[in-house]
Amino acid sequence: MTGAAPEPGLVPMRLQKFLARAGVASRRGSENLMTAGRVTVNGQTVTQLGAKVDPSADVVAVDGRPVAWPSAPFSCLLYKPAGVLTTMDDPYGRRTVASLVPTDEHPGLFPVGRLDQDTTGLLLFTTDGELAQRLLHPRYEKEKRYTALVEGRTSDAELQPLRSGALLDDGPCAPARCSVLKPGSARARAVAPNGVPYTESVVELAVHEGRKHIVKRMLASIGHPVVRLHRHGFGPLELSGLEPGRWRELTDAEGRALREATGLDGGARGKDTR
Repeated sequence: MTGAAPEPGLVPMRLQKFLARAGVASRRGSENLMTAGRVTVNGQTVTQLGAKVDPSADVVAVDGRPVAWPSAPFSCLLYKPAGVLTTMDDPYGRRTVASLVPTDEHPGLFPVGRLDQDTTGLLLFTTDGELAQRLLHPRYEKEKRYTALVEGRTSDAELQPLRSGALLDDGPCAPARCSVLKPGSARARAVAPNGVPYTESVVELAVHEGRKHIVKRMLASIGHPVVRLHRHGFGPLELSGLEPGRWRELTDAEGRALREATGLDGGARGKDTR
């Protein structure tokens, strides 16, 4: 991993926070690395979660590889295409999102959350483990906005159970914002580029929950299974200026908005397009 000398004024911090800040993994993932005996400090294995390190003096390593304090966190947006797995490695050799983002230039880059293999759209990547941890924590969990092509002709009234909180097999959902989109709208073209078939409809939903397949299950619960799903928004971020399979670094404004939304100070460096 690459990085820079720690900035002056750093104080000792918990080892898992150091690992997360360095982009090794999320805070919880870093704790798992520690308890598995994969982390050393100055050559000694450290498994105690309360252990602290001095970023300006201690040498931290994971699986024998030194972990350097990063010069600055890096975050980017990917327009995930269909057929790509949201994982950084696949033992079966299937195509993953790791092949689409700058992992060589930014070691430690990882996705914040996931999209199903057949789902397209906005996927956030970062080397900032603390930011990722907060974005995924229920206390800070951000709104996720989707466009779905669904089976059957639906009406606005049919979506009311989703606004009230649909009951799924693992419990009720939080109320969702949703509406039926016009077939010719720009959002509808993301899931129906050749037009919406007469036997299908396009629905827009905004949810806060992170349960597995939550959007697909919600729509199936009202009798409209998903044919195609696209995520166009996540918290203050909106997918724009990208073609499928391309990425761009967060703008300064987007980085600040994410950190403010999660109670973190400062901003994230960024540029507009890639």
